[in-house]
Amino acid sequence: MTSPKRIVLSSDHAAIPLRQAIAAHVSDQGYEVVDIGPTTTESTHYPKHGEAAARQVASGDCDLGIILCGTGQGIMMAANKVKGIRCGVCSDTFSARMIRQHNDANMLSLGARVVGEGLALDIVDAFLKAEFEGGRHGTRVDMITAIEG
Repeated sequence: MTSPKRIVLSSDHAAIPLRQAIAAHVSDQGYEVVDIGPTTTESTHYPKHGEAAARQVASGDCDLGIILCGTGQGIMMAANKVKGIRCGVCSDTFSARMIRQHNDANMLSLGARVVGEGLALDIVDAFLKAEFEGGRHGTRVDMITAIEG
């Protein structure tokens, strides 16, 4: 029997309630959740939370990551600075499925001020259930991986 996938979650202060709802939802599905905070609504900086979650995925400690901030954009940009991370911000289920199937995304970013809880949970489900298709998409992912700053 294989152990459940480990999913790291992090956010800034604006997205704590949605992050906690996602953590419970993902845990209920049998995933092991690694929630690295924050835990208080005191203003915090999203880049440090995006980077911290990305490092957990890049190191192999976690299989996938879900990160959140007000729009999902800033925290996604920070995560993508970590070598080996392919993170996309999604506000619909089609995009969430496609970033896994075509881009082999290992992190999902959500905007807590953009999507409500119900849609966010549907987006998370689409992301987690999708599998990388490989083939011509593998060639393109290899090209992305080869890009150096």
